[in-house]
Amino acid sequence: MIRTKSVHSPVEPKKDGLRILVARLRGRGLPANRYDVWMANLGPSEKLLRNAQSGAISWGEFGRRYRKELFEGGAIDARNRTIKNHGQKFTLRLIQHLGKSQPVTLLCHCAEDQSHCHRHILKQVLEQKV
Repeated sequence: MIRTKSVHSPVEPKKDGLRILVARLRGRGLPANRYDVWMANLGPSEKLLRNAQSGAISWGEFGRRYRKELFEGGAIDARNRTIKNHGQKFTLRLIQHLGKSQPVTLLCHCAEDQSHCHRHILKQVLEQKV
């Protein structure tokens, strides 16, 4: 089961399972015991996040661009003709696989009740075939 939660919400070890911080920035002063692993690559790029926070782009546009970023190939893809999305797609599939056998909680700095947060989009992506 894959869930979402604010990294600042109470830690519930049995309910949360593997706690993954999915933000580009860890956050100044955030204790490492608030998450199990930090996957900065699953957060939106700084530019995209700034555009969304400033209102320069709509939430719908943010979601479209964030999904695109999740599947962009990196420099390693340019060197490999047959294997694309080398790291990211495999990371997403790993989280999907883990979520089938144990609780996995995607964490972000947004408030618990924040509906416009990339962790919700990431959860939707993980609920589909990657």
